[in-house]
Amino acid sequence: MNRFESDLLAQIQRRGDGVRGRVLVACSGGGDSVALLVLLWTLRKSLGLDLCVAHADHGLREEAPEDAAFVRQLCRALDLDLAEASLGVRAHAEARYIGLEMAARDLRWDWLRQEAEQSGASVVATGHTLDDHTETVLMRLARGGGLGCLHPLAPRQGLRWSPLAELRRADLRDYLAGKNVPWREDATNAEPFTARNRWRPLLGEMRKEAPDLDRHLFETHLQAAEAEHLAQVLITGWEGTRWSIEDGTIVFKRAAWTEVELRWTLDSAFLRLGWPRESALLRGLAPWLTERLAHARKASTWGNFYLNPEPDGGYLHLRLGVPKKTPTRTR
Repeated sequence: MNRFESDLLAQIQRRGDGVRGRVLVACSGGGDSVALLVLLWTLRKSLGLDLCVAHADHGLREEAPEDAAFVRQLCRALDLDLAEASLGVRAHAEARYIGLEMAARDLRWDWLRQEAEQSGASVVATGHTLDDHTETVLMRLARGGGLGCLHPLAPRQGLRWSPLAELRRADLRDYLAGKNVPWREDATNAEPFTARNRWRPLLGEMRKEAPDLDRHLFETHLQAAEAEHLAQVLITGWEGTRWSIEDGTIVFKRAAWTEVELRWTLDSAFLRLGWPRESALLRGLAPWLTERLAHARKASTWGNFYLNPEPDGGYLHLRLGVPKKTPTRTR
């Protein structure tokens, strides 16, 4: 076991991914998935893994038969069982009126779930990398995703297991080159027909200026996730003493609320109630509510929200939707 392999083993053990036994490895033949397969094969005894492999032909590239033949040869060399499927992505996309990328993902995962169940695999291992994480985060931030964008790529998410989530794409290729293991290149990854493909050259230029961009971004996301977890623990601890949900309304106890406390509490409560949680809405509602929880004695409205003070006991109700008898708006 070399240093790169032992570092990955340490990462998996530190995270506590909790994967043992039968694992279905999704392998396209590209550099990420080939590195995934070789690394897991090398670490299989240390991790207690029993590997099998899955390869899907999406029917979109002329090179697909060559990719499949390459994966077959690799599996024979590693003495691993291989399951293959040909997916009618284009027909599925046309029937569902969706893009080819979404259609390919839907069909691929439907098949991988079935194959995992049939083979007795508890997880499907995928070659998602630290680069994928950075690309995903920046695309979400560009669309206005807020704090939720800063969640790090979870190594375990349902059936999916991404053990390479903390490794750079370039390092995986260096690893394969060092072991004289070839891989297939998908030329469509360089074509700018998807948002992810358009982000990649931009990130390449950014990494020239900041080589540790991905690692620093990932660490920032870990800290953001920890801070959000602590905030949720605090808000949950307040439930029943400072706020509660009763009959589809939010009940606040009269207290010295700050805007930040209210905004986080509103976000948590709105999520439970299925109410809209846009950042702009919460930032506008929180200061209005802060003032009225401290001083208001009369009912008032803010947009579609209705606040009704209750002097007996010091509780206030926040309702979504204008009541039948709308009180006079206070400013």
